[in-house]
Amino acid sequence: MSKDPSKVFSMPFSRVYPLYLQKVERKGRSKTELDEAIRWLTGYGQEELQEKTSDDTDLAAFFEQAPQINPCADKVTGVVCGVRVEAIEDPLMRNIRRLDKLVDELAKGKPLEKVLRS
Repeated sequence: MSKDPSKVFSMPFSRVYPLYLQKVERKGRSKTELDEAIRWLTGYGQEELQEKTSDDTDLAAFFEQAPQINPCADKVTGVVCGVRVEAIEDPLMRNIRRLDKLVDELAKGKPLEKVLRS
């Protein structure tokens, strides 16, 4: 992703989602698992999430409209794109990178229960 946060924030979620899906499916994970991870982080229901994957909602609006960021989201730590997730000051960028981290963990074969910090 771009270094300019405004470019990332304005990227349509419907453009990012298929990339996440490709990444997890390439590693033998399912759309169901990906959707569960996204719902865990954002509080969206499956129907709302499906709408977001096909409309023109950008990443900023996707997270701003999220019903509730999971209270355990701060347990999503580690490095994504060379940056520590927990060190990112901008709350929106931190949530975007948390989602990237969840997708990475799924793709690396981590059990869903661990990805979801249960």
